[in-house]
Amino acid sequence: MTIGLENGTVMRAFRIYTLLARDNAVGKEWLQAYMADDVVRGLVDQFAREVDCVTIIAGEQLYMIPETRLSPFHMNNEVIKRSYLRANAVNADLYLMYVSIIVLVGAFYDSYQTMEPTRSFIGIEEWTALVNERIALLKTHPEAELREMEQEFSYNWTALIEKWSAMDDIKETAARQSGNTISRVSFMDSVRKFLIAQELVIDIGNQEITLTEKAKVVVQRYFMELEYNRGILEFLYQSTAFEGEGSEHASDL
Repeated sequence: MTIGLENGTVMRAFRIYTLLARDNAVGKEWLQAYMADDVVRGLVDQFAREVDCVTIIAGEQLYMIPETRLSPFHMNNEVIKRSYLRANAVNADLYLMYVSIIVLVGAFYDSYQTMEPTRSFIGIEEWTALVNERIALLKTHPEAELREMEQEFSYNWTALIEKWSAMDDIKETAARQSGNTISRVSFMDSVRKFLIAQELVIDIGNQEITLTEKAKVVVQRYFMELEYNRGILEFLYQSTAFEGEGSEHASDL
């Protein structure tokens, strides 16, 4: 830290950082203080980097989000399982949650480099159907190729397919449509609750959700960047409609 900084400036920056550390976000008043003073902003960003986090502005909020798994603010797998999934959830449930989130983003953006969503909302049933479509596509890959991709991505595609397919075996009463549809929607609802808790989507009623400003900034800043999710996005969406009219851009990844 540069010697000679005024104590009030340092304390103002530290106050913003401590609120971010406690609440993950601060409102308009502190955002204005962050934006109005280059030194304060630099200090807050420096404090965030020390804990492997970054700051983002979305709407009238300033957020601090973990950038790596090394951050003490990173939510580990066990916390996600315990807080948002079933009591007996395993890593395959997390893989499926992650893929479901990728598919959700794919539903809102029509190419890898689209900066703004191309739709306003999505219903949970349509989202579930889109995930089912992705899993069905994964099933068309030879097992050897899936195993090879698992080594490359450290991502268990086979377990994910088995987890989704196993939901077909859940028995439901005749009055409740098909068992796999009900159980899959139930899983997707768990993912929805996780995204709401992380302030990435908003429930707008009628089992429909829309992206928050925070989610849009995260997608713009990280999701489409070459160094983030590159291989997984290409593998999931190769030769599919997600590339859409922007497929020439997707090939640049």
